[in-house]
Amino acid sequence: MSPIPVFMYHHVSLHKGDMVMVTPDVFEAQMRFLKEAGCRTLSADELVEFAGGNLVIKEKTIAITFDDGYLDNYVYAFPVLKKYNIKATIFIVTDWVEEASKEVRSQKPALECIYRGSGVRSDKIIIPSHKEGKELLAKGQTHKVIMNWDMIREMQDNGFVEFYSHTMSHRKCAELSDEELLKELADSKRIIEGRLNKPCHYLCWPKGSYNENSIKMAKEVGYKALFTTKRGVVKKDSDIFSIERIAVKDNVGWFKNKVRIYTNPLLSKLYLSIRGNG
Repeated sequence: MSPIPVFMYHHVSLHKGDMVMVTPDVFEAQMRFLKEAGCRTLSADELVEFAGGNLVIKEKTIAITFDDGYLDNYVYAFPVLKKYNIKATIFIVTDWVEEASKEVRSQKPALECIYRGSGVRSDKIIIPSHKEGKELLAKGQTHKVIMNWDMIREMQDNGFVEFYSHTMSHRKCAELSDEELLKELADSKRIIEGRLNKPCHYLCWPKGSYNENSIKMAKEVGYKALFTTKRGVVKKDSDIFSIERIAVKDNVGWFKNKVRIYTNPLLSKLYLSIRGNG
């Protein structure tokens, strides 16, 4: 049975060369490749079922994930996911989404204007660079950086995108006290379940920071699987409390090559043994 690579995205934006991003044109080309290659994309539930041996998959299969819940995911990634019928999982920071949702305004016309062509920007909404986004978050202008609940519900209701926890505030979980960690894990789960009216079974560790105590507490809170930033693939009998992923590069050829390698049992094993899981 072929392994399943879980690809990890953050930004899809026009800021080429920016940190943890791919451009909209590259992202669309990557998703178009998956469609044309006949790749199946999995939901988080399906991925966990596969790892547990409860889902048999014969075709070439991958999973798509996004971390942080950036506004550009709604602007640039969502239309492409819909266009090619690609499933994706987005891990959101609930403090950020709550703050972004306080800004009540009509954004859709501007967002549609932005997406209509590469380089087109609206005078109402401009997608910031990663650095600019961090500065805006620090200034409390979260709505200029992060999706709000209306956007998230629209994406969820469309059926292609699902949302789970990236904690409350995006702090490094391995460095928190038990009291702080419990709040980050439990409150984010509770808020997502309340806002989206569905169970929040999955968590992704911010900045890849966790330890044995973090895992123990996440299990006690009720998370059914945990996603990491470690490099690797998901196989039958993989540890669902340490799901490994592949960070995506802003390159179509790289993506095509990695899909071919990581979905091949022998090539995947050889490649990972050479590269390691750092």
